[in-house]
Amino acid sequence: METKSISLVDRLKGVLEKNIDAQKGYAKAAENADSRFLQSFFQRKSMERQSFNTELQTELHSAYGTEKIDGSATGTLHRAWMDVKNLFSADSDESMLEECIRGDKAAIEEYTEILNNTALPISVSTILRNQVLKLRTDLNQVQSLEDLRE
Repeated sequence: METKSISLVDRLKGVLEKNIDAQKGYAKAAENADSRFLQSFFQRKSMERQSFNTELQTELHSAYGTEKIDGSATGTLHRAWMDVKNLFSADSDESMLEECIRGDKAAIEEYTEILNNTALPISVSTILRNQVLKLRTDLNQVQSLEDLRE
């Protein structure tokens, strides 16, 4: 495999790990949310990220022969931090929305950086473009929800 492919695979694995972490984080947020609306919202976002993960896992396996990825140690620590933060937060729903905004912004930045690489195979480019569009929509929704809570 050439260097560009290895670099691309590593970057896609990084995106996948973060998406797995996000999926688990959204599921955790759904469990911890006070509002039924937010519970449902976070659950939908968790399922959407699971769909992202399936697409990325399938592409990585079929095109590059990579094994299944389960997330990162950093994500596990981050979810534990969210649990502690929620215990001491006056408004845990607000803090979870803020964390979603931070995470979505970081994801959009990473996707955009990869998409700016002109050496992407069409299949990878299509997956990433579709997912980043959904991420931008998610970010707008979460920002609107946060604005409504203020």
